[in-house]
Amino acid sequence: MVAQDTGVAPAPAQAEPDRRSARRAALAGGVGTLIEYYDFSLYGYMAAVIAPLYFPSDDPVTSLLSALAVFGTAYLIRPLGGVVFGHIGDRFGRKKALMATLVCMGVGSTMMGLLPTPAQIGVWATVLLVLVRLVQGFSAGGEVGGSATFISESAPPRRKAIYGSFTPLGSTGGFALAAAVAGIVAALTTDDQLDSWGWRIPFLLALPLTLFCLWVRTRVSETHETEGSDTEQHSPVAAVFRRQPRALLQAVAISAAVNGTAYIGLTYMTIHLSKRLGYDAAPVYWVATLAIGIAALSMPLGGLLGDRIGLVRLMVLGFVGFIVLTYPMMGLMERGLLIATVAYIVIMLNSVAAQVGAYTLLPQLFDKASRFTGVAMGWNLGVIIAGGTAPYVAVWLVARTGNNLAPAFFVIALAIVGLITVCTVRARHTVATD
Repeated sequence: MVAQDTGVAPAPAQAEPDRRSARRAALAGGVGTLIEYYDFSLYGYMAAVIAPLYFPSDDPVTSLLSALAVFGTAYLIRPLGGVVFGHIGDRFGRKKALMATLVCMGVGSTMMGLLPTPAQIGVWATVLLVLVRLVQGFSAGGEVGGSATFISESAPPRRKAIYGSFTPLGSTGGFALAAAVAGIVAALTTDDQLDSWGWRIPFLLALPLTLFCLWVRTRVSETHETEGSDTEQHSPVAAVFRRQPRALLQAVAISAAVNGTAYIGLTYMTIHLSKRLGYDAAPVYWVATLAIGIAALSMPLGGLLGDRIGLVRLMVLGFVGFIVLTYPMMGLMERGLLIATVAYIVIMLNSVAAQVGAYTLLPQLFDKASRFTGVAMGWNLGVIIAGGTAPYVAVWLVARTGNNLAPAFFVIALAIVGLITVCTVRARHTVATD
């Protein structure tokens, strides 16, 4: 078996995690992340409906930018969520933290479905909208880092990428599920019904989904025993800054590259196809569902490849693909919805390599005592830099330049950053086993 390029020194030998426990942990992590990202991403898919309701304006672009700005505010609070839930995960156990993030997201999404509109209570409706998005962002700040850490610690040493792929399978699958539900609701309602009450239905589905996932997560074993550990005497946040600043910087840069390139496909592309290229909204939802769904289902294949060729090489493949293919694929999208669908899928497949590599690599950059906090901080700071801002920047670039392909340059720039950063990760190390 080829040693993985992880950039961390080999950990002391220890017993290989039980395969059954590893599978159960991967399922619990992946399903939980799927539900959380379904809840979190719904706002992006419903932004075109929410915009005129909560941000009425004579200029539709102004309304949409305002709605997308609120989408971005959820990302601003994610590092705080990462610090809080990371502290819980490193001090009291990963399982407790992951249960808490799930409850927080489920409550926030249910509240979103019950929000009054400005026509009913005035400006307070917009204030409540922002507050609910902040709750969702706070929760998401702890989910991905926690899931990636939990699965990594449960996985066998030379199978970390295949098990680790369940986190991006869940996060990307959550976007696909959200797009599918949005498409079903759009297809079954008239425009007036969708604007009036139909947009609420996907958010209200969060409650039963959350309850199901809580049941799944109660069935997994803890991977981080904290009694007598170093985290009892020291703050995990301080430990990351004091002991592993290089790892934190690498995690931030990799996260910015992975999230910025992925979020163009996950959140902006539906806006691009419907608002810029003029395709009908309902089929666009299904195109997004197909493209994102194929990417999600391809994550385990990316994991198999990563376990064979190494994580660094896997991520290089993804970033080079973004650099070479994004611009021509976006250029083809105006030639009919079928061609646009194929081009969309090609762009999303690059994200498979980048995401699987990143989600598996980042937990291995940090010491176990502060791993949850380190991964969560690095990931969320990168998300702020390029992930949550991606749809806003894309819309702004098109409006500013008049070029529908301008977002491709944003993707290319971030992929170059990711490629450079990945090359700074030290090679020729086996996977950490703790």
